[in-house]
Amino acid sequence: MSSLQSPPILGRNMSLHTILWFIPACFALNMAFGPNNLLSLTNAMRGGIGIALAASLGRLVAFAIMIAVTALGLGALLIASELAFSAVKWAGAAYLVWLGIKLLRAGGPKLGAVEATRPVRSLSVLARQEFWVAIGNPKAILIFTAFFPQFIDRNDYAASFALLGVIFLLLELAAIAIYSLIGSHLGRFATNSKAFSWMNRLSGGMMIAFGAMLALARRPA
Repeated sequence: MSSLQSPPILGRNMSLHTILWFIPACFALNMAFGPNNLLSLTNAMRGGIGIALAASLGRLVAFAIMIAVTALGLGALLIASELAFSAVKWAGAAYLVWLGIKLLRAGGPKLGAVEATRPVRSLSVLARQEFWVAIGNPKAILIFTAFFPQFIDRNDYAASFALLGVIFLLLELAAIAIYSLIGSHLGRFATNSKAFSWMNRLSGGMMIAFGAMLALARRPA
């Protein structure tokens, strides 16, 4: 962790040991199967890897904003305020349920297997979905308010927080690529309307489940 001693090579005092501890722990969080990674999986199934990666820019923008907000101390205020936490939590949960219902109602494509590989919504719409799913999850802020400080160099706070933030975003992009690759392979099995309809139902049901879990989340003590 940050208390481990090694030559100061990053920032003024942040050590290589700190970074080497941070990367695998952070990547485990990036790879956790949640609503945003489900979106990447679903978008890749429907439109391919390129569409999923491009749409994920909405998520990366949201996380960059949350990292900046947390670095300025506002993230801690959000976690400390029950009203603010609840407002973001319920808005995020409602949005996930709404997305899930839309997926459930989407069914399968009407024009066969060729149409099944095309995106059903514009790239801007998919990017906005990624953004709002990420920004509407107050639990994501916990990563930056509770996880990042374990690795922060208190003597060089701004630079070390920025470095960890950049690493987080790069690892998030790697996780997106992995889920998109998996989704693109799954999409190849959807060679007919019925199969794709079932995939939409599965994705929609899981999105609603994520919304329910978020609604039940409690503010950290």
